[in-house]
Amino acid sequence: MEYDFLIIGGGIAGVSCAARLAGAGSVLLLEAEEALAHHASGRSAALYEPHYGLAPVVALSMASGAYFHGTKDLLTPRGIMIVAKAEERAAFEADAAVMDLSPVSFDAAQAVVPILNSETVAHVAVAEHAWDIDTDLLLQGFAREARNAGAQILTKAPVTAIAREGAGWRVTSAKGHFTARVLINASGPWADVVAGMAGVRPLGFTPLRRSMARIPAPGGLDVSKWPMIFNAGETWYAKPDAGALIVSPAEEDPSVPHDAFADDMVLAEGLARYEEMVTEPVTRLLANWAGLRTFAPDRVPVIGFDTEVPDFFWLAGQGGYGFQSAPAASELAAGLLTGTPCGIDQDIIASLSPARFI
Repeated sequence: MEYDFLIIGGGIAGVSCAARLAGAGSVLLLEAEEALAHHASGRSAALYEPHYGLAPVVALSMASGAYFHGTKDLLTPRGIMIVAKAEERAAFEADAAVMDLSPVSFDAAQAVVPILNSETVAHVAVAEHAWDIDTDLLLQGFAREARNAGAQILTKAPVTAIAREGAGWRVTSAKGHFTARVLINASGPWADVVAGMAGVRPLGFTPLRRSMARIPAPGGLDVSKWPMIFNAGETWYAKPDAGALIVSPAEEDPSVPHDAFADDMVLAEGLARYEEMVTEPVTRLLANWAGLRTFAPDRVPVIGFDTEVPDFFWLAGQGGYGFQSAPAASELAAGLLTGTPCGIDQDIIASLSPARFI
């Protein structure tokens, strides 16, 4: 069977795109792993904070708000807090302004997060406009929508070759040979690898490793109502997670595309930065892991047809913003792929286009 659209990559970008496209033509999605969202999408901090990121990302996140708030059980209130040392005031004020946070007193902050250290925390700002995302519900909702509309989703189907066939593409995978009119590259850290297989000029994506540790609730406290906590300049962050706390050193170490794992030394250094700002030491880890956040050279996602190969479509470089921007990003991708209006400002569309790299 020849498909109208063949999507490579079963993370949130590819699955949401499949859902949006399924009613407009035949769709096949190929995912290399046994399950969808195995790599970066499956290791997300799972926060919807629409002010977070560069302007094009914020625009997509803001445009995704109606979907998030209009879909039952997708969001749970979390809130956000930034803490800083006295000497970090400039970074603190910049972050608070960009993310629309309001300064509060240390006592007010400690009433919410009792472990804050009065000897090191000099500045605090908070906001309510941050929510936990039920990422599995979001992903499976899009997958169900795609399948119900006729899209085919194949896992354990790594792509091994891509070639031209007639006016379209021939894609070889572990599940067989497939042909399609348009190829959609939603392969995350492998975006440039897939492009190279297709004979398309890579755009210079860089996968950046980010490690995470899950620690017991500090002091045995109930952390369920704590906000997500960032240090000014994002040198670490912490977030409640099923009765425990996840802490990340927020590193961005360049990597090759692979099944990432945490770096013990980087994790230890990040946990030490976290411990400086709290009164409860980290005594043990419950688990640790890492993911690859993939960025284009300008750290803005790439959504649009390739300028040199017009039936090759980029949907890549979401960085750490894939889940919170997915509803609008997939709507934009489907609009561009089908030539239909998508409600996104033309300046934002231009800022996301591969044409900016010419």
